[in-house]
Amino acid sequence: MASNAELEVEIVAADHFVWSGAARVVNARTSNGQIGILPGHAPILAILEAGELSVEPVNGERLVVGVDGGFFSVDSNRVVIVADNAKVGGSVTPETV
Repeated sequence: MASNAELEVEIVAADHFVWSGAARVVNARTSNGQIGILPGHAPILAILEAGELSVEPVNGERLVVGVDGGFFSVDSNRVVIVADNAKVGGSVTPETV
């Protein structure tokens, strides 16, 4: 469970688990543009655009995940990202999925 100064993040793809953990910030591209989520962010539900999203974990190095669409929600410092396809460390293309 994340503290009030952290985000609890969960990333899943349609057919597999990708990553979960405590983070300081999540950046993603939505249908309305780029968004950065910090602790205390207002609740939001957004459509995720194809591209890369990044997570800065509390412990460890920055995580980059390639996605090809989906959605994400933010509520009470919990970020849930559900992608159609997702791959840690790079872009999602038909050849890599």
